[in-house]
Amino acid sequence: MNAPRIVLAPDKFKGSLTAGEVADAVAAGIRRVRPDADIRWVPVADGGEGTVDTAVAAGFDRATADVSGPTGETVRAAFAHNGSVAVVEAAAACGLSQLPGGTPAPLTATSRGVGELIRAALDTRCGTLVLGVGGSACTDGGAGLLAGLGAALLDADGRPAGPGGGGLTDIAYLDLHQLDPRIHEVDLLLASDVDNPLLGPVGAASVFGPQKGAGAGAVAALEAGLTHWAGLVARRTGFDAAARPGAGAAGGIGFAAIAVLGARRAGGIEVMLDLAGFDRSLKDADLVITGEGSLDEQTLHGKAPAGVAARAAAAGVPTVAVAGRTLLTPDQLHSAGFAAAYPLTDLEPDVRRCQDHATKLLTRQAEHIAQAFLPTPTP
Repeated sequence: MNAPRIVLAPDKFKGSLTAGEVADAVAAGIRRVRPDADIRWVPVADGGEGTVDTAVAAGFDRATADVSGPTGETVRAAFAHNGSVAVVEAAAACGLSQLPGGTPAPLTATSRGVGELIRAALDTRCGTLVLGVGGSACTDGGAGLLAGLGAALLDADGRPAGPGGGGLTDIAYLDLHQLDPRIHEVDLLLASDVDNPLLGPVGAASVFGPQKGAGAGAVAALEAGLTHWAGLVARRTGFDAAARPGAGAAGGIGFAAIAVLGARRAGGIEVMLDLAGFDRSLKDADLVITGEGSLDEQTLHGKAPAGVAARAAAAGVPTVAVAGRTLLTPDQLHSAGFAAAYPLTDLEPDVRRCQDHATKLLTRQAEHIAQAFLPTPTP
């Protein structure tokens, strides 16, 4: 019997393990049962946090730039490039993890640093720029993004408007004359698993504002600001993009990227699988193992494990998922292309203990996967 070929393509277990650590734990368990296994790790991400790390693991070079953080302080943010493609992760500049002391700033947090980071990436003379969005601390409709690229956001007196979603209603003029012209010379891909519009009950403020510390009053203020901003941009550009899928991504960064920068939205996991050469790794593969911290309804709507399972199914390779927990029914898992799911809660019902002992539990579950899907060769 030939050695089995296993492709490991997990996402991170948020708050517990990186994607690489998940892959290492699973590989250890597989090798306890099948030490002869040919195991390959293909890093994946869906456009949110970890996107740059995924690109670097796929062979891209890492670079850094000092840019404005979500509350104006300078942060050192990373991006990736390989000579023709650059990958920028919005969260690296304005993510929740970049908030000083972790203190939310729902009305004043800005995406300005994302624009500055894009300018640094443009210095690599890339032909394609992938903008991964997710995990942002701001809800400014991408106004800060445009300012970071050189646009002027002015109030009625011709002075710079205040930062963040709370300052959007003060913007009377959007001057794009100093926008970095190089942004229109690249193929700009908005890599996002979010298809929310900018406004309304499923828009950026209502759905994601509370996750960034916005109470009911702040959500209402953000919605009013985004509505004003969307109208201003539509009048300035002649393009009303507020209802476009993905416009609500990263607090409206998706809106500015689509409406002003001409970005094309693409599923984050699809973009990253292509960059990582995932389809090539499936050749002669016997099994794919993917996963994330929680397999739930969100998984079915563009998250990394579902994208991996769909690609593997198209190639005729079965996919098994590992997870901290699963809230999906067997029918949902099967419909999404998963042959089985192995949550850590099957071994340890206490979620906190699962997080604390995730590596050990993942290795044990990987042993069970190997026993079920990779028969031991007979002597």
